[in-house]
Amino acid sequence: MTSFLTPLRTWHRPLVVCALLLLGLVPAAGVGLVVDERTLLGESVWVKPLKFGFAFALYAGTLAWLLTKLRKGGRLGWWVGTVFALAAIVEVATITVQAARGTISHFNANQNDPVTLALVPVLTYGVMIILIAQLIIAVVVLIQRTGGPALNRAIRAGLALATFGMLVPIYWMVAEINPRTVTDANGEPVQMYQGHGIGDPDGNGMPLTGWSVSGGDFRVPHFFALHGIQVLLLLAAALAVLAGRHAWLREEKVRARLVGAAALGYTGLVATVTWQAGRGQSLIHPDMATLTTAAAVLLVTAAATAWVIVTARRVAIAPIPAVQSHR
Repeated sequence: MTSFLTPLRTWHRPLVVCALLLLGLVPAAGVGLVVDERTLLGESVWVKPLKFGFAFALYAGTLAWLLTKLRKGGRLGWWVGTVFALAAIVEVATITVQAARGTISHFNANQNDPVTLALVPVLTYGVMIILIAQLIIAVVVLIQRTGGPALNRAIRAGLALATFGMLVPIYWMVAEINPRTVTDANGEPVQMYQGHGIGDPDGNGMPLTGWSVSGGDFRVPHFFALHGIQVLLLLAAALAVLAGRHAWLREEKVRARLVGAAALGYTGLVATVTWQAGRGQSLIHPDMATLTTAAAVLLVTAAATAWVIVTARRVAIAPIPAVQSHR
């Protein structure tokens, strides 16, 4: 457990500042949800800043901790982490400015608004900068050991998932072109060149998430993949705590295998919802093919987990052979 408890003062400071700033946006956007009645594409104008503020704060905090684990390439990691922090702050700030103005941030092709014309390139290039920074951090981490087997496996699988999650938006930006005109919160027509929905560009969003209920939505795999690293790290930490109470968990390799089984299942989940979205199917309206695939993923994950647990418990209770002395 001590491998998780890195003193906060050693965390990557620019990323910590980034996380705190964006976390502070969450209650501010929450107030906006209550006092501001303006809506954009069927939801409050403040939903998007709230979601992006929380998501980036969580991920920036994770990276701030992760970069303390680097034994090689620490200076490169520090500079790339700083670039990530600055790009994330600018990205979310731009989204917030557009929300406060009552207009659309991403995919906005309005040529009559000088502010939008200035901010849309910031969003476009900001996504690319964040992705490149993520790729560099992932490579630096993957070429070295960052902890014990369980922690190392959680970090590697989590970074791979998060990188995939960041690639998904890039894919839908270039693969799905849906030009159309929508109305912003000010009643003004806005030209858009893209949407989140597959089959229904804007969808009819779920509460808070905004994920489409009438078609596929690549924000679903984006969300699950991006936050897989937090899920796996929490699992690794929980197993380390439980190892103090259960003898069969005290072997590091056993915990690493359990994390590996969870990573396998989580990757299967991400693959399933990506495939589902690509077929234009809403998360909450799965067909039999999606349900069958999800059941198969669950079955394989449960079987792998059960095998690790049964094997570890059998070894833990096996009698230790007596040592015979020979005279």
